[in-house]
Amino acid sequence: VQLQASGGGLVQSGGSLNLSCKASGVIYGINAMGWHRQVPGSERELVAIITNGGRINYADSVKGRFTISRDSAQMTAYLQMNNLKPDDTAVYYCTAWRVINSDPIAWGQGTLVTVSS
Repeated sequence: VQLQASGGGLVQSGGSLNLSCKASGVIYGINAMGWHRQVPGSERELVAIITNGGRINYADSVKGRFTISRDSAQMTAYLQMNNLKPDDTAVYYCTAWRVINSDPIAWGQGTLVTVSS
């Protein structure tokens, strides 16, 4: 499985960005897609996840501001990020799972999101 992410960039506090992630290769058996983020010196944090069945979970820090969605036919996941804050600055990694609550089977290359105050 290969994950190609795009959409990061620089935005002012309160602004919005939309990330996208397209899965390709051996995509059979992917049951969930989502996003992690990582700040240098910190562990990766799960931001949002969406399952094939439409179940969604968010980190508490982004609830009400971020929305994850998925186009299953295109094997693409999206993360709409609104009301961005400087604390959202991180490298965002698209992620895919075959088994929920297990280690991911694939990681995207990472896309940098920078929120200026």
